[in-house]
Amino acid sequence: MNFLLTDKEIFTLILTSFPAIILLFSYFIYFKKRGIDQLTFSKVFLAGLLINFPASIFNSVILYFFENGNKINDSLLIGFFAGGLVEELLKFSILYFFVLKTNSFKTQFEAIFYGITVSVGFALLENFHYVYVLFKNYSNQMALLRSYSALMLHSLNGIVMGFYFSFFAINKDKKFLGFCILLPIIFHGTYNFLVSIYPLYGYCVIVIMVLFIFQLYRNFKNIINI
Repeated sequence: MNFLLTDKEIFTLILTSFPAIILLFSYFIYFKKRGIDQLTFSKVFLAGLLINFPASIFNSVILYFFENGNKINDSLLIGFFAGGLVEELLKFSILYFFVLKTNSFKTQFEAIFYGITVSVGFALLENFHYVYVLFKNYSNQMALLRSYSALMLHSLNGIVMGFYFSFFAINKDKKFLGFCILLPIIFHGTYNFLVSIYPLYGYCVIVIMVLFIFQLYRNFKNIINI
């Protein structure tokens, strides 16, 4: 297997990675002023990168056993199972089994920040896989468009997951765990499913998520205080 990248692939990889790095750096600078622990931030970001490996294994197993060549069936698999379910559960596991155990949440924004961090970390390495491993099957423009929108999807899902996770972490109300897990899976699965069939409709999911988060902020801005 040739691990060397062509100049075109290197250029595309830079373009797809740069937004994730800038986005995460901007979040870090903003939230650092509010007392975010830098060591926890680094560990959560690294965990976001590393969960790509089990995600790849689980996704591959699901597709191996259930993919049948039918476009609708395979799109549903990629969307809601080998994608939404696997990846969002892995990101949730970092918040639940690591951040919750090592960090005392004092305000709502902390869980939101860590949700974004693990999600952007995941998206960064996923973009590498998308551009490098799958590059030959897509045009340069398609690789860029897909990776940029996927970055937005993961980042916005991190906000949604972190928002509801914070209510559980602070208030110990387990009903919020359902929202924390199910909503990101639904958003992610719908995006993946639609992108694989009608790409423009898939990108509309990003717009819907932005509007959803804006409404959350309007309803709870006095509590979140970010």
